[in-house]
Order: sequence, then C-alpha cells, then structure tokens
Amino acid sequence: MTIPTLRYLSRRDVESLAIPMGEIIDVVEAALREKGEGRAEMPPKPGVHPRADAFIHAMPAFLEGMNAVGLKWVSGFPQNLEKGLPYISGLFVLNDTETGFPLSVMDCTWITGVRTGAASAVAAKYLARPESRTIGIVACGLQGRTNLEAMACVFPLEKAFAYDTDPRAAKTFAEEMGERLGLEIEVADRLRDAVEGVDLVVTSGPILKEPTPSIPAGWLAPGSFACPLDFDSYWTGEAFREVDKLATDDHGQLSYYRTAGYFTDTPDPYADLGQIVTGQAPARESRMERSMSLNLGLGIEDVATARIIYDRALKLGVGTDLPL
Repeated sequence: MTIPTLRYLSRRDVESLAIPMGEIIDVVEAALREKGEGRAEMPPKPGVHPRADAFIHAMPAFLEGMNAVGLKWVSGFPQNLEKGLPYISGLFVLNDTETGFPLSVMDCTWITGVRTGAASAVAAKYLARPESRTIGIVACGLQGRTNLEAMACVFPLEKAFAYDTDPRAAKTFAEEMGERLGLEIEVADRLRDAVEGVDLVVTSGPILKEPTPSIPAGWLAPGSFACPLDFDSYWTGEAFREVDKLATDDHGQLSYYRTAGYFTDTPDPYADLGQIVTGQAPARESRMERSMSLNLGLGIEDVATARIIYDRALKLGVGTDLPL
C-alpha cells in the first residue's frame, strides 16, 4: 500500500488562492446549517494558557455533508502585538474521512480571520435589519478588517466608524479599508462614538480573563445588532441584559467557557446560530429589537473553510507535498 503524501500550505500559499469573502460566508452558513441539522461533531475546545490572557486551543470538528474533518491548533497571545507579531497564529490539520490520514497541514491565520468575519456576517444576516447602513468597528486589527469586509458583502453599508485604543491603528484602518471597500470610514475618538446609534457593531479586542468592560446599557440603539468577538471584555452585564435577542454560535462552547470563569455576568442565549439558520428558532422578529450574537469561534467553520482551501490548492497546484 502506498502511504499518501501531505500537502503543506504556508500562509502565503493560502492567501494566494484569493478565495472571495462571499464564498467563505456561504460555506460557513452551510456548516452552521449542518450543525443545526445534527450532521456535525464538534466537542467544546480544550485549551492551555501559558501567559496571562493568552490561550492555545485545540478545535476538532467533523462535517458529514462536506466530507470534512480536521483540527485547528490556534493561539492568541496579546503580548505579541508589542513584538510586532500577530495576535493569532496556528496550524490546521485536514484529515481524510475514509482513512484518517492527514491530507494537509496549513497555516490557520487567514482561515481564522476570514471565517470569523464570515460567521459574524451570517449572524447579522438573520438577526440584523437588512437595510443596516452604518457599522462600528471596535479594535482595528485583522478581525476588524475581515468583519468589515464580510458585513459589506451582506449589507448596503454607507459609513463605518473605527475605534481603537491605539489611534494610529484606527487611522491606518480607515485609510486602507476605506480605499479597499470604497466606503466612508470615520475615526472615532471615543469608544461611544463607534457604538451609539450605529446599526451594526463588532468588537474584537483581546479576550480577557478579568475584563473591565466599558460598553454600558443604553449605547446599543433599538434595532441595532452587535457581535462581541472578545467574549465579555467590552460589554457590561447590563448591556447584555438589555438585548432583546441574545444568541450564540454554540451553547456547549458557552457553557464550557462559563466553567472557565468567563461570561459570569451574561444571560443565557435563547438559541444558537445552527438553530436560527435552520428555522428551529426565530431570527429577527421586529424592527426595533436589539440583537446580539456571542460568536466564540467554531471548529466546523474552520474545517469547512480548510476543505475548500485544500480542494482549490490541489486544483491550482499550490503548496508542497511532504512524505508522512
């Protein structure tokens, strides 16, 4: 028997495939639908924490309908930013569903960025007002960029507000993303200016074990949608409780994080995105509802994205084959 080779895909390889954000949004929505239909296996992600507010998580997942199974080993180290290194790094291992052999090892930085933005856009598609035209981006790193790009694929955005604790990052973000998307982006001097009265709000700062949240009740306007990607680091318990429809991407993941000391002042979500996408739970029901989705990041989103990356790389001859 011939032992198969493994296709190695560097970050440059993955990015060179130039898979459009719209395609990632479609595949993430399909993965969430499979989850809602009970055709996904995804245990809560275990992790280790070598530094304060840092994590390294293992994220295994299997999607029956997409013939995709694999594991993401991903880290988030806030201290990296001071060293000029990305906050997120890691690898994804894609396996053969027939033999279990690894098919590919690929950088997961791009995967994590785009699938997170895509998941926010899917949540907003069901929970935000379709006519939403303004968006506030709080934290202007990779996630701020991919979330803005994804939201622009789904909504007729006319203006964005960019806030970052580093004003230079917000200014660079506004210049680069404004030109890229043909969108007016205003740098917000205050956090409040990127949240209050804005149709869509995405916060994506570092995930903190002992946060001092700064977004109170009253800032998120009636009819608006928010997606906190930084857990409960920015939003107070009162702000969470003010929301009319609080969803999450996965109840099991949220329960796991509660046992680890996160979300101590956060109410229970009414549904997860798989239930909402499949119609088992209602999406937005009134124009004035405040809605929010606690997106924690799911392995099914990674494996679905990795599968199309691998298939595209084989088709285009991208990457390096290595012996096992």
